[in-house]
Amino acid sequence: ILKKFAEENFDHFVYVNLEREPQIADVFNYDYDTKRILEDISNLKLSPRIIPDKTLLLIDEIQNNPKAITALKYFQEDMPELAIAGAGSLLGVSIRVEGASFPVGKIDRLEMYPMSFKEFLLESNSGRIAQSIEGYDKTKPLPEYILEKLNREYMDYLLVGGMPEAVKIWFENRNMSEVNEIQDNIILGYENDFSKHGPQKELTNIELIWRSIPEQLARDNNKFIFSRVKKSARAKDLEKSIGWLIDAGLIHVVTKVDNPLVPLSFYRDSLFYKIYLCDAGLLSRMANFTLRSLLEKDESTGGFRGSLAENFVNNELISLGYDTYFWRSDNTAELDFLIEDDARVVPIEVKAETNTKAKSYKVFVDRYKNEVGFKFSLKNIGANLVGSTKTYSLPLALAYRTKEYLS
Repeated sequence: ILKKFAEENFDHFVYVNLEREPQIADVFNYDYDTKRILEDISNLKLSPRIIPDKTLLLIDEIQNNPKAITALKYFQEDMPELAIAGAGSLLGVSIRVEGASFPVGKIDRLEMYPMSFKEFLLESNSGRIAQSIEGYDKTKPLPEYILEKLNREYMDYLLVGGMPEAVKIWFENRNMSEVNEIQDNIILGYENDFSKHGPQKELTNIELIWRSIPEQLARDNNKFIFSRVKKSARAKDLEKSIGWLIDAGLIHVVTKVDNPLVPLSFYRDSLFYKIYLCDAGLLSRMANFTLRSLLEKDESTGGFRGSLAENFVNNELISLGYDTYFWRSDNTAELDFLIEDDARVVPIEVKAETNTKAKSYKVFVDRYKNEVGFKFSLKNIGANLVGSTKTYSLPLALAYRTKEYLS
């Protein structure tokens, strides 16, 4: 992605990889003399001189040398005209470990996620449909042929996910076996990273938590149960390992709120939460979930289908910039998600099928009189009042348009 950006926006770029090029990584260990660093990189890469305003310096796997992260501060101070982009698969972890001084206020940080469903759709043969949807009245049902196509692409996305390499292979030949092979390699790569970058005392817990996520989500009550990771485990026993997986960008924690008021973060119960995976395709693969599992609607897989849909919606909301929470009443009514938008709490119910009966949603809006809310399912677009709450019913595939409906 960064290489493509560089090609389109700069006269030329210099790419270095601090994992594969240890000599380049060592350039940052001597001092923070920015002119010397650039000269050494140019000499080692046998590349033309790096010229501010014309060259983009791409530093990949920057997390491999904490001093390279710190050096960004000095580049910003000494050469603000030089464009530099650093990238790292576990950058969130690295900037928290000892020795990694993150230059706050000196650089812009952009968190990358797997491809969203809209990005997936634009890569497919249905890309034009994604564009044509913008022209329809957003409160009226879509033509059935468009809805059917959207729902089929959504089903594909649940299995393929948004990892760029998996998406590329899928649209080249639509061979799920090849996609699964790529997913297996990605999962194995993550698990290798646990032992390579994870704290030694937490390795076993990190691996157990990671592997427990599909099973935890398959339960009717998909609250994260610590004792299902390790017998007799409590929250404090696993919090460091869960924190590491969050920092690595591999999981998202959705916390319960007791009192759904703005700001939601003030009312969260930090000991009561659900854990979702960063990518729906990887979750399906880890659970050995197939297209047949999705389409046959067997009762034994119903719980996981529902959680997979929730995982999808959660990731879409996060990609839109929302922090997500959920709500549960004392008498077991549970609402899948709450988000905060323009100083208002927005309730969201997720259904994996076409059944949109949502008792918990009604309980919630009757009690809290929200201005607007959403129900996501496989059904077409609709809008109505539930109590006094304007409620949009949207296809799951259109979760990426949530912000548009709230604007």
